[in-house]
Amino acid sequence: MTPHATSGTPSPVEHLADFLRSRRAALSPDQLGVVSNGPRRVPGLRREELAELAGVSLTYYTRLEQGLATNPSPQVLDSIARALRLGDVERAHLHRLAGAVTAPAQRGPGLRAGLVTLLERMPDVAALALSPVQDVIGWNRLGHAVIAGHLPPAQPYGDEPPNKVSMLFTDPAARSLHREWEHEATLAVASLRYVTGPLGTEHEIARLVGDLSVRSAEFARLWAEHPVDLCSNGTKKFHHPVVGALDLRYEMLHLPEEDGYRLMLMHAVPGSRDDDALRLLASTTLTT
Repeated sequence: MTPHATSGTPSPVEHLADFLRSRRAALSPDQLGVVSNGPRRVPGLRREELAELAGVSLTYYTRLEQGLATNPSPQVLDSIARALRLGDVERAHLHRLAGAVTAPAQRGPGLRAGLVTLLERMPDVAALALSPVQDVIGWNRLGHAVIAGHLPPAQPYGDEPPNKVSMLFTDPAARSLHREWEHEATLAVASLRYVTGPLGTEHEIARLVGDLSVRSAEFARLWAEHPVDLCSNGTKKFHHPVVGALDLRYEMLHLPEEDGYRLMLMHAVPGSRDDDALRLLASTTLTT
């Protein structure tokens, strides 16, 4: 039995074990030049093959995948990351899951008053404040108009703030807002895994994942694939009910406490058609 298996909430070592298994299963033996000895019952590399590529003992690697080994050294983690062909973000995620990053102290619920004021003082930028599990705990008028004009403006500041991931999978209005929904959904799940990894949010994430896995087969499939991405910047391609096609660039700003709370800022390229559309949408918020 793995540690904490009876608690109902996966422990950090279980998250690490799941991630290792998912990445090993995704590797192609042919691409790595691994010669098969007999038929394979499952896709990907065998444990002994991965252990050999990483230069670690099969016994120790097996214990990692079973959630029985703790505190692997950074050198061992880097060797495993190279063997698994992990990218920079995935390698950092591996270290975080293994406890190489200390979880910061948890803040109280809600958004502090100074940040609420800051959001409102950015009228030309669509701004959201997100918790580690992607609850929308604050937005300015334009942020509300861009992503959730069908919801009450005060909803982020109540007892049940909207959840950005949940909206993507279960809210038809939010789903239809994205011209590239599958891409957005994958990014949302990948960011959720990356940000929540070391932050001691096991109970919150377990509730969210459990709920969404029941309500959305698409979410359950994506979560099981273990995508991981920092999602720090990029372009959102909307089909907005008020202004039509709208492409906005976004930046994710992590707050200085490094506790997983972030500001998502969206803007249009100055002078573009999208800039005109965003200004038109902003004008509609002045009468609401």
